[in-house]
Amino acid sequence: MTAKIIWTQFKKILFLVLGILSATFGLKSFLLPNKFIDGGVTGISMLTYVLSGIPISVLLVVYNLPFIILAFYNISKDMSIRAILGILGLSIALTVIPLPIITHDKLLVSVFGGFFLGAGIAFAIRGGGVIDGTEILAVFLSRKLHTTVGDIILITNIIIFSIVAIFLGVEIAFYSILTYLSASKTADFIIEGIEEYVAVIIVSEKSDELRNAILFNLGRGATVFKGKKGLSSLDKNDEIDILYTVLTRMELPKLAIEINKIDPKAFVVIHKVKDTIGGYIKKRPQNVI
Repeated sequence: MTAKIIWTQFKKILFLVLGILSATFGLKSFLLPNKFIDGGVTGISMLTYVLSGIPISVLLVVYNLPFIILAFYNISKDMSIRAILGILGLSIALTVIPLPIITHDKLLVSVFGGFFLGAGIAFAIRGGGVIDGTEILAVFLSRKLHTTVGDIILITNIIIFSIVAIFLGVEIAFYSILTYLSASKTADFIIEGIEEYVAVIIVSEKSDELRNAILFNLGRGATVFKGKKGLSSLDKNDEIDILYTVLTRMELPKLAIEINKIDPKAFVVIHKVKDTIGGYIKKRPQNVI
C-alpha cells in the first residue's frame, strides 16, 4: 500500500471514531438524561429507551438491523458493512464510556445535544460509516416511490415527533424538533463545509472582462452561453454572452467585488450546487496566462 492510501484509510478511521465519540457525548451527556429525542432511527431508539428503559445500545442495533439487511440486498454491500461498523461502534461506546450529565437547561440541551449528535453523524459519514439507518431507508424508498431522499426523511421525522408529542408532551416535542434542526444543520455544515459550492449565472454586456476576472483573478473556470435579451426589440442586435461559473461560498465576496468593479449593472443569479461530476471546479494554477 502506498503512503497516500494508508493516509486515506487512517483519516477514514479517525473520522469514524470521532463521529462515534461525538454522538455518544451528545446522547449521554445531553439528550438521554433529559428525554429529548432526535429524528431518524436514532430518534426511534431514544424514544423507545425513554418509554421502556431498554438500553439504547441494544435498541440501536435492533432497529438498525433491518436497514442494514435492506442495504446489503438492495443498495450495496459496501454501505451495509459501513453501517455495521458505525452502529456497532456507537452501541459499544454508549455501553462502556462513562460520561457526566452536563446540564438540564432545556435550551442548552436541545442545541448542544443536537450539535454533538449531528457532528457525530457527519464525521461518521466523512469516515465512510453510517450510524443511523434512516439514510438507507430514504435511499431505498426514494427509488421505489420516485421521490427525494429529503422528502422521505421529513415524513419519517414528522411521524416521530408526533409520537413524542403524544407520549412525552408537546413541550418536549418542540424541544426535540429544535434538537433535530441543530443536528441536521451541524451535519450539513461538517459534510459540506465552508467549501460548499454555489453556481453563479451572470448576464452582462461586459462578459469578456468578467470572464477574464473569473479565470485569472479568482482562479476559477467559466462557461459561456449564447443568449438573447428578453426586453430588446427583434430588429436590434440582442445577442449577449451569459457566464456560468461554480465556486465556493467563501469566494462569493471576491466575485461580487469583481462584478461591481467591471459592471455594477450586471444581472446575477446565485444558487446552491448539491454535487458536481467531472468538469473543472478546482483552483487554476496561478501561471495560466
